[in-house]
Amino acid sequence: MTPAINSARKAKVSHRVHQYQHDPASESYGTEAAEKLGVAADRVFKTLVVAVDGQDLAVAVVPVSGQLSMKRIARAAGGKKAAMADPTDVQRATGYVLGGVSPLGQKKRLRTFIDASAQRFDTVFVSAGRRGLEIELAPAELARLTHGTLAPLQRD
Repeated sequence: MTPAINSARKAKVSHRVHQYQHDPASESYGTEAAEKLGVAADRVFKTLVVAVDGQDLAVAVVPVSGQLSMKRIARAAGGKKAAMADPTDVQRATGYVLGGVSPLGQKKRLRTFIDASAQRFDTVFVSAGRRGLEIELAPAELARLTHGTLAPLQRD
């Protein structure tokens, strides 16, 4: 049980938890999840934490098949620039280890932005708070639970 799963259960959100054997040698946690679960990479979303204008942390949830546009996440967050957040800050703010950061159940609620492509699917997969553990839920429920905003976040 993780804080991510607990938050979905507490909110009575329809979801499914998927577990797979994580390979410590894997360099792309999201791609590994898609492959091991037999799901299209467009439906598996990675959780990235960025620093907007060098200070405020924000969460970007984007497909593992794409890349986050720093310009787009900065714009969505109302800033000028964004950069990947310091790993120590990420772990401190979210309560999760890198590779297992979930947009759900974070220690400190960070502003969350979900790539608009999520709306194309009935359900999407995001980390459930541990490497090798994914939670599947409707994009609208993900946005509701995270108080997230849907926006185009991927590089063209």
